[in-house]
Amino acid sequence: MRLFRTAVWFQLRLAWKSPDTVQVCLTTPLLTVLFLAISQHAGREDLSGYAIVAPTLMSLWLLSLYTAGELINEERALGTLEGLVAAPARLGVVVMGRMCAVTAVGVVAFAEAWLTGGLVFGRWLPLPHPGVTVACVLVTGLATAGTASILSSLFVLMPSARIVQNTLSYPFYLLGGVLVPVSVLPAWLRPASWAVFLSWSADLMRDSLGAPPVMHALPRLAVIAGLGAVGFGTGLVLLGWVLQRVRRIGTLAQV
Repeated sequence: MRLFRTAVWFQLRLAWKSPDTVQVCLTTPLLTVLFLAISQHAGREDLSGYAIVAPTLMSLWLLSLYTAGELINEERALGTLEGLVAAPARLGVVVMGRMCAVTAVGVVAFAEAWLTGGLVFGRWLPLPHPGVTVACVLVTGLATAGTASILSSLFVLMPSARIVQNTLSYPFYLLGGVLVPVSVLPAWLRPASWAVFLSWSADLMRDSLGAPPVMHALPRLAVIAGLGAVGFGTGLVLLGWVLQRVRRIGTLAQV
């Protein structure tokens, strides 16, 4: 547990000095302005919740992809990846701790989007169910870390992570229904969306911003947490297998 907390704290200290984190934090208000402007032009101010939720989830997933890739690439470029793998501390715990630090960015992104809507458009979106909203943001952050951790093992095998990062961003936005609900997607595509935690997160977060009572909040949070747990477990198993392979063929530090 101490190793996990140390990894989280280490990543938080790195994150606020990282260009990727700065980029995500700067683009969140811009995306919010774009989505709110579209809804205002269409005369659909009732879609303000969509314009707040979408930038939050997009920023969270994008930064998780960056973190998963750069975590391995930076260690490899600095020549410290071999020492990190050879250390008594389990690399999987370090990876999970550093990935979980990204959860903090989800809270910041939601605050940025909410404030942008109020300050720029005068749409101070009420928070009728703050407990559900906060819980959804936090659980989604952890599920995002778990899902993105699967990619860390893949990045050990690849000389560059940028291609995968760029490829996996927009398909997840679409399947996750972060801006357009899953219900408007083609029927044949919806089952794939149910397996993506973002679809559950987006629906629950949007419901938590509405006045009606949130139906089945705890079961839906459990589904998000469950999908995140599957991601964490898969990431740990894959990372262990990949490390055994690169040790055997001697390509751990290959760039």
